[in-house]
Amino acid sequence: MDGFAQEVARRLVENIERVIFGKREAVELAVIGLLAQGHLLIEDVPGVGKTMLAKAMARSIGGTFRRIQFTPDMLPSDITGVSIFNPGTRTFEFRPGPIMANIVLADEINRATPKTQAALLEAMEERQVSVDGVTYPLPQPFLVLATQNPIEYEGTFPLPEAELDRFMLRIRLGYPARKDELAILEAQQFRHPIETLDQVVRLEELRRAQEEIRAVHVSAEIRGYLLEIVERTREHPDVYLGASPRGTLALFRTAQARAVLRGRDYVIPDDIKALVQPCLAHRLILHPAARMREVTPEQVLEEIMNRVPVPGAALA
Repeated sequence: MDGFAQEVARRLVENIERVIFGKREAVELAVIGLLAQGHLLIEDVPGVGKTMLAKAMARSIGGTFRRIQFTPDMLPSDITGVSIFNPGTRTFEFRPGPIMANIVLADEINRATPKTQAALLEAMEERQVSVDGVTYPLPQPFLVLATQNPIEYEGTFPLPEAELDRFMLRIRLGYPARKDELAILEAQQFRHPIETLDQVVRLEELRRAQEEIRAVHVSAEIRGYLLEIVERTREHPDVYLGASPRGTLALFRTAQARAVLRGRDYVIPDDIKALVQPCLAHRLILHPAARMREVTPEQVLEEIMNRVPVPGAALA
């Protein structure tokens, strides 16, 4: 590899950090998801920068950005679009919905009904939408960044397992440190830095980087390590539903992207370790008895990671 993908990743991370202060790990995870062509779920309290992260990503690649505020009365057609009859031509014309964008912010996704949430499934997996029997391709690149408030559950509908499984990574921003919050105050004294954020990567450059990511070498030992972790989630006594093959592939792809971000053309165990929680925790469904004991998916994964032997250093 010639370092092109790494340079694209570096420019994206540095540019987004002009808006999102003190959250390097979360910003890197977002860029990893973008490079690995996956969707992101951000669970956090209001006001920590979820919307700004999505806007900063869109501005950094010069892509189109749409924000969908999910509400209980929203219909699937409010997302995908609708066919409207044109009396002049006596034909139905498709009016695209907000899903037709490069970066789509699905804000408070768990406030919509399951029927409306399901409108995203085809778009996220197939990168297309079907309206009145006609299929419309989505722009490329395409990324859904969904948010949900983990504190306030009144008037919400839990995301079904099939939808959760389509999110490649789950990210938490959290409150900023004191020095970072001070930097936020100073940066926004006169205007928001998002207003002056420049495009640093062209869409064709991003698409090329996304293709190069897939050439990153993953040795047989690393593949075995990854599969052992996933298989143990399916066998753990506290887990009712373990990680799916889609989760396995997500861990594989994101590990490749993280390797590039770190300047390598091969994956090491540290890449897997860093991504197990963001990739797999939201996919695990625990037994009711485990939830009664207040066991969390994060604790289960930590236990598994402590038990799975780590491959040796000479892996490239």
